[in-house]
Amino acid sequence: MGKPEFDLCVIGGGAAGLVAAAGGATLGAKVALVEKHRLGGDCLYYGCVPSKSLLHAAKIAHTVRNAHRFGVECSPPVAHLGEAMRHVQDVIKGIEPNDSPERFRSLGVEVIFGAGQFISPCAFQVQGRTLTARNFVLATGSRPNVPSLPGLENIPYLTNETVFSLQGPAPSLIVLGAGPIGVEMAQAFARLGTRVFLVQRGAHILSNEDHDLAQVVAESLRKDGVELHTGCTPQRVESDSGGIRLHLRTVAGDAKIVTATHILVANGRKVNVDNLGLESAGVRLENGRLVTDRRLRTTNKRIYACGDVVGSYQFTHMAEHHAGVVLRNTLFHLPARIEQRVVPWCTFTDPELARVGISETEAKQQGIEHRVYTFPFHDIDRARTEDETHGFAKIITAPNGRLLGAALAGAHAGELIHECALALSKNMKAADLSKVIHVYPTLAQINRRVADQRLKEGLTPGAKKWIKRIFRLRG
Repeated sequence: MGKPEFDLCVIGGGAAGLVAAAGGATLGAKVALVEKHRLGGDCLYYGCVPSKSLLHAAKIAHTVRNAHRFGVECSPPVAHLGEAMRHVQDVIKGIEPNDSPERFRSLGVEVIFGAGQFISPCAFQVQGRTLTARNFVLATGSRPNVPSLPGLENIPYLTNETVFSLQGPAPSLIVLGAGPIGVEMAQAFARLGTRVFLVQRGAHILSNEDHDLAQVVAESLRKDGVELHTGCTPQRVESDSGGIRLHLRTVAGDAKIVTATHILVANGRKVNVDNLGLESAGVRLENGRLVTDRRLRTTNKRIYACGDVVGSYQFTHMAEHHAGVVLRNTLFHLPARIEQRVVPWCTFTDPELARVGISETEAKQQGIEHRVYTFPFHDIDRARTEDETHGFAKIITAPNGRLLGAALAGAHAGELIHECALALSKNMKAADLSKVIHVYPTLAQINRRVADQRLKEGLTPGAKKWIKRIFRLRG
């Protein structure tokens, strides 16, 4: 075979693919970017951007509704879902130029639209053209996982790919699944005037988080009027002039029926690996997922994967991290590996729930010797001034005080978690957080205050007795 046409051929124009393509071209590589639909991917059109825009609109309605608590009298807000969705679309349109084909072509990337597939381990065919490259990058993303629920195929159900296109009102909504997408949408719609039923098979919402932290979000959802149906297994769904009826079975075996005008499926994500000719490329799958190593190489060492299609940590910030790892491996031939220990994330409800490192539950399950310390937002002065006192911070440490994990359920948790992420990445101890001067009054003080609990634990009556004796204190 002759010399490859490109240094890098990126397949998929979502967050991971765009960062890989732009980064490669900026570094001097000849790059092809293949996308079958439009650049921007899930994050721009169906994920982070629209969901956070809708959540912001919902929070404004909530703030106005509760303005009287601060001595400000307002008329009760009237939320128009269609107008809120138009705001969401306006935000998307404002960001679109950053992900436009014109911008990427100006960077030197050859943008090719069309659905293609591998025809050999070193060639990808699209629109009748055969692309060859030194390395390929699979960045095809993920899509909503639609459960095999009897009757669902006959219902005009919503997913994150269609919910932001709603034009008219949604009087009532069933949300199937109480992961991050489910709880965010449940709260947003409830605050915008929709009656919401949140259905979760497990015993509590946000099942990947510690129960005490998830409970903070659950309490807020209930205050917003969301009806939680946890421990309920969907049996079938049907529709008639009266609406959509979801039949449930509780853990105790009892039958329940929930009725609404709309239903949103939020049962996780499914990776996009179909119809890519992976067999021809020598790329192996296990249980429908790509087999990759920590360098993000597939079983064909010339083909890498990054972003949601990898299957773990399906966040935009991890997609960007993956793209950087792939570029270091493919262009610079460095043995770069993905970060697995310090990966922060946040569920953007109100209050937010953010975490980095291992949780208390994971530490117990893995038999890791640990200590747990907490501190409430209620005792942070800035939280009191803004009436954002719901929730708490938690750190998990080794017996010697080294940080193993941290989590916050409270106001601006997604911003506050980064101090703990940095401390974890540098293998710091709780004492290191305690020593840092934090501006007063700020919410960030909670990171120092929760770390202080570790120091106070060592101040036992016996220790205080020796301190008084050694330093001749008279208190």
